[in-house]
Amino acid sequence: MKEEANGITCEGLTRRSFLKGGAGAVLAASCLATLGVGAAVYKAHASDKVYVCPPCGQDCDKLTFDKPGVCPGCGMTLIEQSEADKSPSVAILLFDHVEIIDFAGPWEVFGGAGYKVFTVAEKTAPVNCVYGQRVVADYTLEDSPRSDVLLVPGGGVRDAVNNPKLIKWVQEKAKNSTYVMSVCTGAFILAKAGLLDGLTATTVRGGIDSLATAGRNIKVVYDKRYVDNGKIITTAGLSSGIDGAFYLVSKMKGFGVAQQTALDIEYRWDPESKFARAAYADRYLPNFQGFDAKVISTEGDTERWEIKALVTKPASVAEIIDLTRKQIVSDTPHTGSTVTVTPRATGSNDRAEIEWKFKDDEGRDWAGRAVAEPSAEERGKFNVTLRLARSMKAASC
Repeated sequence: MKEEANGITCEGLTRRSFLKGGAGAVLAASCLATLGVGAAVYKAHASDKVYVCPPCGQDCDKLTFDKPGVCPGCGMTLIEQSEADKSPSVAILLFDHVEIIDFAGPWEVFGGAGYKVFTVAEKTAPVNCVYGQRVVADYTLEDSPRSDVLLVPGGGVRDAVNNPKLIKWVQEKAKNSTYVMSVCTGAFILAKAGLLDGLTATTVRGGIDSLATAGRNIKVVYDKRYVDNGKIITTAGLSSGIDGAFYLVSKMKGFGVAQQTALDIEYRWDPESKFARAAYADRYLPNFQGFDAKVISTEGDTERWEIKALVTKPASVAEIIDLTRKQIVSDTPHTGSTVTVTPRATGSNDRAEIEWKFKDDEGRDWAGRAVAEPSAEERGKFNVTLRLARSMKAASC
């Protein structure tokens, strides 16, 4: 070994050790090295080859070895330094209000696949992420090195989108990067930089419609977890960035590497998954306003949706149903026809119901029902159930 390994102790064992190497082998390599017994494994020999730990972000990245084996620090299989020098690199842009999972999820994937990952921010001061996390970037916009992949996460992007210096950096970095990937609302940063003009793209569920007008001739899709335009890849919201990262790893290093990385981090990666949050049936429900309510349950899929809520105000079944009706008529999104609402006889003054029908923007028929009645458990409150489905039979109680 070119540097002393005895400084690595059993206390240095990490989760990564057990992912990348067998537990027994790691314990032996790490603990025996501490005792001076395992050092024989790394005893210096004349060799033309130098071996290193694949990039793992730990102190053992600085060690070199003169023969193949297992890194005593992290348990990863050693590779030739010449190969390590060829490891793809990822630059992650950070900015105030960045969403943690948007960069941390893909970071875990790329790091696990052996990429060199570093962060870039406008300033050297800590970046304030959502939920109070603070991160100090490795580089600033002025001194950041070239990367094979530019990762642009989302979060609260308003300030970033309106920052000419940051946008110019994204434009310049994109020219020299092999791939550019956005996560969630990071797509709006790419759009501001002109990188989505004329392309198909996606973003978080609540931002898809706005993304369509954030650049020139952007075609948005709501039923994809990620969209590949060749060099430019956009992913949907939040955790979608993890799947986008796995997809990019499979594209750059092979399907098997992506599969093994997913197993190593104990993630159920399904490259054939059709899940896309924005495609769920609640995209055809209004964003109801004016209710003082607690959601009891909300569930469904692309064909149906059901919401159950406990409502305090409005304070009568008649007022609840009337407010519901008005918003369904005026605010149902993604429709291709008029929404028709009709009352339904209940035979009781304590229960009110309405039904509604419409065609969506793809010409498909939908039907819904809303029911309001007093809560049997909580006096002065009301149980409200909304059901929406592709057929009246499925929407019925």
